[in-house]
Formats: sequence, C-alpha cells, structure tokens
Amino acid sequence: MKKALTLGFSLLTVLIYTSCDVMKEMAEIVNTTAGGTTGTTTPQLTNEEVISGLKEALVLGATNSVNLTSITDGFLGNTAIKLPFPEDALKMREKALEWGLDGQVEKFETTLNRAAEEAAKEALPIFKDAITNMSISDGFSILNGGDGAATKYLKDNTSAKLSEAFKPKVEAAISKVKLTEYWEPIMTKYNTAMNFTGGDKIATDLNAYVTDKAISGLFYMVAIEENKIRQDPMARVTDLLSKVFGSIMK
Repeated sequence: MKKALTLGFSLLTVLIYTSCDVMKEMAEIVNTTAGGTTGTTTPQLTNEEVISGLKEALVLGATNSVNLTSITDGFLGNTAIKLPFPEDALKMREKALEWGLDGQVEKFETTLNRAAEEAAKEALPIFKDAITNMSISDGFSILNGGDGAATKYLKDNTSAKLSEAFKPKVEAAISKVKLTEYWEPIMTKYNTAMNFTGGDKIATDLNAYVTDKAISGLFYMVAIEENKIRQDPMARVTDLLSKVFGSIMK
C-alpha cells in the first residue's frame, strides 16, 4: 500500500511539472505570434522585403526630389533651397545696389537658380545606382536609423559622383542662362573700385558655388521626401512600403 502511494505521488509530481512546462511553452508561442499580451501582430520581415522596401522608398523619394527641383522655379521658387547671392560676395552685392544695379543683381540671382535647376536633372541616375548597390547591412541601418538615415546613405554614396556629374552641366547651364553676362559687369566694377580703396577683390568660382548649392538643395528635398514616408502612413503608397515602415517601433 505504501509503495502504491509513493508511486502515485511521484506520477502526480511529474504530471504537474510537465503541465507547467507545456503551459509555459504555449504562453511563449502566443506571445511571439500575437505580439505579447497586447494582442497586436508585428509583421515579420524578411531581409529581402526590408531591402526591397527601402530601395522602393529611396527611388520614390529621389524621383520626387529631382522632379521638384529640376523644373522652372524648382530652386528659385523654394525659399528653403533658393540659391542666394554668393556669401563671399555679399559686399559686392551691397555696392551694386548702391550703384543702382538692382536689375543686374536680380537677374544674376535668378540665373543662379536656373543653373541649379538644369543641373538637378542629372541626379536621378546617380541616385538609382547607389540605391541598387545597397547591402542588407545598409538596409537595416537605414530602417532603424530614424529620420534622415536614408538621405545620409545617399549623401555618403553619391556626393562625389554628383559633384563630378554636376560641374560640366552647371558650366553648360551657366552658359545657357547667360549667368556671367550679369555677373561680370558687377564684379568688374566692384574690383575696379577695390583698386582705389584697397579692399579685397572678388573671385568667386560660380561653377563650384552653383554645384555645391544645387547638391545641398537636392539632399534637403530628399530628406523631406524620406521623412514623409517614415512619418505619414498615407505617403507609403505601396503595400511593401506600408509593411516595411509600419514595422518600425515608434
């Protein structure tokens, strides 16, 4: 009788512990598949989905940015990226206005921006090349990097190529919009005056100035487009974009 009781107690103990293990395992499965105790489902993303979604987002953002900047008034009509009179020549601008050259100054500033708008047309193939070469590591860094992470990736991987591609286009654009026709008379008059006053002469490299400002303005617009996709579900215009960016924990 005593042996029977001992055996029964042992079997009961095993059953209790086994039941606890099973219940624990089931709870873990439920928490994993149902998003824990909240009952929400977190989309499980494959590496391929992450990369494809980010490439889609980058192409969309880059395309929108180029389309917005490479049209007439794309730079001139956008106060956030409009090219101002060169910073190193602001004293010359002040003098030009004193001399009544307001029209020349205005035409010069307008044509600066026209040159940037022309150059921006060259950016999209360069952006797409960098996007095509994105690695899985790059993708997850961008996905979890927060606002501007994709823009930073493009900056790091395209700035040198953009500068190389923009310079001849800027030079051609400067010629096309006759920028130097408005710049040289102002500069010549100012530098002549500096001969008498002993002030510093102006020797601004317009090609470099327009190139740098055009690239900066373009990346500014890319960042805006990227952050729209990150922050606004309505900007995620495909199912893949919704899945990838909807997976980011806020």
